[in-house]
Amino acid sequence: MHSYIAIEGPIGVGKTTLTQAFKDRPGSKVILDVFDNPFLEAFYREKPGAAFRAQMFFLVSRFQQQAEIEEGRRRGSPLICDYLFAKDKIYAYLNLDDQEILIYDRFFASLSRYVAPPDLVVYLKAPREVLLERVARRNVRFESRIAETYVDELIKAYDHFFYHYKDTPLLIVNTAEMDFVQNPEDLKALLQRITSSTVQGVQYYHPVRKRK
Repeated sequence: MHSYIAIEGPIGVGKTTLTQAFKDRPGSKVILDVFDNPFLEAFYREKPGAAFRAQMFFLVSRFQQQAEIEEGRRRGSPLICDYLFAKDKIYAYLNLDDQEILIYDRFFASLSRYVAPPDLVVYLKAPREVLLERVARRNVRFESRIAETYVDELIKAYDHFFYHYKDTPLLIVNTAEMDFVQNPEDLKALLQRITSSTVQGVQYYHPVRKRK
């Protein structure tokens, strides 16, 4: 098993559920993304300036978490994180205007120099219909405002980012035919795939549900 794994994917795909499933593995440490962003609801309400404030809050908060990650790596504890620091740019370039990007890029470039990449990234994919169903299922109030067009843009941005991603080994998981949030067997199979061998380069996990 890789010593530091980052789980990634668009909203609703199951990053946090998969990450938390590692809690039961002896010695593993789970690190979850920041959820108490005070500007996030205003962003979903499309209030002026909220996107920049929300993005900068995420950037700084995630950077602060990296110190905790590095400390865990020095101790040799297996680490599983439900985000990749470098993906912060996906949302920035999707939501910020050109002037805001100029400021954001300077902060990101300065901070990212001190962030070590994980040993493996697991990229969870799902089509828009599946993501929206999963978002609705978790029933977070302000997420009900997410537009289908925004989810489509997010999927394209994630695919573009990981198509060009070369920093670490990458396991791409198609979750359209599985539901590891509701189905323990799907979760067990996915965990086994992630932990049973060392991923090199880009590999794919595309389970097909058996038809009854």
